[in-house]
Amino acid sequence: MDNRENEQTEKDRQLEDARVDHEGKKLTTNQGMKVSNTSESLKAGERGPTIMEDFHFREKMTHFDNERIPERVVHARGFGAHGYFQVYEPLTDLTKASFLQDPSVKTPVFVRFSTVVGSRGSADTVRDVRGFATKFYTDAGNFDLVANNMPVFFIQDAIKFPDVVHAIKPEPDNDIPQATAAHDTFWDWTTNNQETAHMIMWLLSDRALPRSFRMMEGFGVHTFRLVNDQGKARFVKFHWKPKLGVHSLVWDEVQKIAGKNPDFNRQDLWDAINNGDYPEFELGLQIIEEEQEFDFDFDILDSTKIWPEEQVPVRIVGKMTLNKNQDNFFTETEQAAFHMGNIVPGIDFTNDPLLQGRLFSYIDTQLIRLGGPNFHELPINRPIVPIHNNQREGYHRMQIDKGKVSYFANSMRNNFPMPTSWDEGGFEHYQEKVDGRKIRNRSESFNDHFSQATLFWNSMSTSEKSHIIKAFHFEVGNVKDKKIRQRVVNMFNHVDGTLAREIAKGIGVEPPAKKETPKITTTSPALSQENTVKTPQTRKVMILIDEGFSYNELKQVKVAFQKQGIHTEIVSKTLSTVTSMEGDQIEPDKYYANTHSVLYDALYIPSGQHIEMITSHKEALDFVNDAYAHAKPIGATNNALQLLSKTLVNNIAYTNDHNGQVYSNLGVVTVNETNDLTDFNEAFIEAIAQHRHWARENHDRKQA
Repeated sequence: MDNRENEQTEKDRQLEDARVDHEGKKLTTNQGMKVSNTSESLKAGERGPTIMEDFHFREKMTHFDNERIPERVVHARGFGAHGYFQVYEPLTDLTKASFLQDPSVKTPVFVRFSTVVGSRGSADTVRDVRGFATKFYTDAGNFDLVANNMPVFFIQDAIKFPDVVHAIKPEPDNDIPQATAAHDTFWDWTTNNQETAHMIMWLLSDRALPRSFRMMEGFGVHTFRLVNDQGKARFVKFHWKPKLGVHSLVWDEVQKIAGKNPDFNRQDLWDAINNGDYPEFELGLQIIEEEQEFDFDFDILDSTKIWPEEQVPVRIVGKMTLNKNQDNFFTETEQAAFHMGNIVPGIDFTNDPLLQGRLFSYIDTQLIRLGGPNFHELPINRPIVPIHNNQREGYHRMQIDKGKVSYFANSMRNNFPMPTSWDEGGFEHYQEKVDGRKIRNRSESFNDHFSQATLFWNSMSTSEKSHIIKAFHFEVGNVKDKKIRQRVVNMFNHVDGTLAREIAKGIGVEPPAKKETPKITTTSPALSQENTVKTPQTRKVMILIDEGFSYNELKQVKVAFQKQGIHTEIVSKTLSTVTSMEGDQIEPDKYYANTHSVLYDALYIPSGQHIEMITSHKEALDFVNDAYAHAKPIGATNNALQLLSKTLVNNIAYTNDHNGQVYSNLGVVTVNETNDLTDFNEAFIEAIAQHRHWARENHDRKQA
């Protein structure tokens, strides 16, 4: 059987062998003995003491007492999914990596998305970096692409990793606050380690509040090498580009979502796959030739720097599709172990000092978290190729190794298992000449901490800049020590003087004595989410109804939405059946007590006799007002405009004219006196595709 053609089948078979369906089965102990009673312990008489010979009680309780494993130090809250990757064309010119050669081969993958700072019990929607780790089960072994949704990092050298994590985690005296950087220790550390400037700009941007795991980019952050069959090497950065574009939530919205549904992002991923809306991400490569290593005004090995896409274009080479949810969260997502050192022939490391240190950290933490050195044998981590080496024993060993020999070299087994040469598919490290004195220092080429932070700021749209300033106000405004707040302003004066002054206005400190002139004035359009893909596909719309709604309008809108891949949920005051004015009955999907407009991408209200009733409901008015405040599309037809007059009056221009003309203003789409919603649907779907209508944030709410 050709492994290249059957990789996905083999991984599916491995996982299937590990899965157990308990439907219709009899209860047993862990040794397979059937149990007659698991509700009462063995006692000496009905009211007597429990007898210790009750082995079933002891086994059941002992296992329960040890069911929890240590959570990850970072990336503790995560969610995973299965899928496959296919390359678009052979990349023989770039790399020997086998999974990047044959477009007909589907390489199985498992992806784990995560937040970084918070514990397992924190919310999905906190302001944070998102992890995006992908395990490729290739025919040459497992390759782990450990990525984030931001292309840079806080630090340049891994020796500072414990420091940044200690600083951003809850403060040790009271373990407060959870899952946020808005406290003294983090900003004290930041202002004393100013290499963080670029990453802080990303962290306080909309990128830290993704609408969905399906709508965020992934970046390998580090500089790797690709090596082809001839031994020719090139520098590479890895990118994941979501087919749905890059979209975000807003700050007020994420705080409300954290209360309404703290599992918002994981629920979104789970539902999308169950609905057949399989998330798709294209793999992109940025390539720099070895001879070009020093041709840039930044060091390509510095993990606090991007390679601007305008200078180093992203070459799209393949696509990943996530098409299967996990069967068991613990055994798959929680036990998944990712490690940057898991590479395959054709991919190699560079001297990136952050990468070098993380190669140790990842595997070291798995040893204690998963109980020993054999975590690679767990089904979710097991490669699809056979494992042959002389490593033996340890906790939870599953492979049964036959024979006497467990060493190399040997004559009793003719030196098997035997190393494999590069020509035969074995891994060999790239032969880079290294010459230098042992020294604790870093290259002067790493010393510019502000130019790319300025590039990021310059590249933002007006609304994105406004969100960053507000994020500074919240984050730094929660710092109790005024001296630290002042240091933040002084630090970001080096990024942009206007930005620093705007920060100072909100946090009660002095603006910089001298407004710094930015070192660069260029922009990178690829950094702004304003330039992303915009599509209505897979968006979720709340449709608000009550007794006497227009079924004709509801049906027209739902049919139009379905054709565009838009999902809807009917929301009413209760879950009781609702009757339209035409006599049709509908059971709502949700009701006021268990949902909110913050959980949807848009809001639509059909006309009908129900408008007066809905207008009297505070919850419904809150839904409309929040949707408006969060710049979401809002649609209303015919007499539903009366509901808008109770909420959005003087905020937007809409029409009561009896001419059937569709009005679309700041993402609010309306039409009056018409039974045909064709034009309305087209305009409303276009508004939904835009994701948000940020100009609304600047609209003077006191003027018509």
